[in-house]
Amino acid sequence: MSMKKYSIGKVNREIFENVILPNLGKKDPSIIVGPKFGVDFSVIDLGEKVLIVEVDPVFVVPEYGWERSAWFAVHILASDVAVSGVPPRYLFIDLNLPLKMTDEEFKTLWTRIHAECEKLGIAIAAGHTGRYGGVDYPMIGGATMIGVTTKDQYVTPEMAEPGDLVIMTKGPAIETAGILSTMFPKVIAEAYGKEFVEKAQNIFWLQTAVPDALTLAKIGLRTGVTAMHDATEYGVWGALHDIARASGVGIRVYEDKLFIRDDVLKVINAFSKFTGIEVDPYAAISEGTLVATVNPDKADLAIKLLKDKGINASIIGEVTEDDNIVLVKKNGEEIEVPLPSQDPFWLLFFKTLDILRSRGGNE
Repeated sequence: MSMKKYSIGKVNREIFENVILPNLGKKDPSIIVGPKFGVDFSVIDLGEKVLIVEVDPVFVVPEYGWERSAWFAVHILASDVAVSGVPPRYLFIDLNLPLKMTDEEFKTLWTRIHAECEKLGIAIAAGHTGRYGGVDYPMIGGATMIGVTTKDQYVTPEMAEPGDLVIMTKGPAIETAGILSTMFPKVIAEAYGKEFVEKAQNIFWLQTAVPDALTLAKIGLRTGVTAMHDATEYGVWGALHDIARASGVGIRVYEDKLFIRDDVLKVINAFSKFTGIEVDPYAAISEGTLVATVNPDKADLAIKLLKDKGINASIIGEVTEDDNIVLVKKNGEEIEVPLPSQDPFWLLFFKTLDILRSRGGNE
């Protein structure tokens, strides 16, 4: 009897809507925003204050190095709160450590997590830590990150309005390039020489939406920025689809307004050539790229504030009353952009791993 194969990663919309959504325990009117596909946090009404709450795995990859691993684990969590426009404040963390993790490795990871939380103004409020069999990297537990605000001082991906302008920060494929160059430096060295490897690996530190989102919040939440979403699964196209579906709107994007970092493009091209896999950078996972909708009157100020922070950004399109994502090509042709069926990052990652293993290593 053949075994059914299931996709890796988050469950699909069908399972979410048919299994999870109808079964959420006791109904509670204090939950203003509950679990929703494409929305990374919930909002709970406590009277004068509301909580912004997000839950994710603790994602740790020793091959990144412990400093990078701790930084990445914290910023994945913090970014999902920050896209509400609210600074993350409390971290509750459950660490289920692999038996092979040493005390010294744990000490390094934990002290780095502490240091990054301290930088971001996050207090570690509670948790659980233990070693258990059957646990392995990269998912070594779960965590809840919480922000605190007032009722009108947050945004969700459901708040985009027709006429809003769409901003993209940093460009596409940030996470794809940052992780591939960190994990497989040999491919970068073969393509561009060893001097470029360090530059490519520095892309890793762009994988956070915290500064982008909190900077945009300064133009006004709802009066200025109306919706924000980080471009994780399926990259920029995925983020645009999530916002459009959550808000019940369409989005028109202009090809001549899109941009990609030179170093990211070089990394993507190197791995595309190495694996023989064609890549649409805008469909590739890109933690750190923020897609936001803003009031047209505040758009120029938004771009200025981002650039003053050293964050490259561009107005790439506008929100429409339609129900689809449309790319306007440079020649004026309009193409509907479907939600990508697969994120090319995983194809690149596993094909590269297979090729390097067949050669005898990935160093």
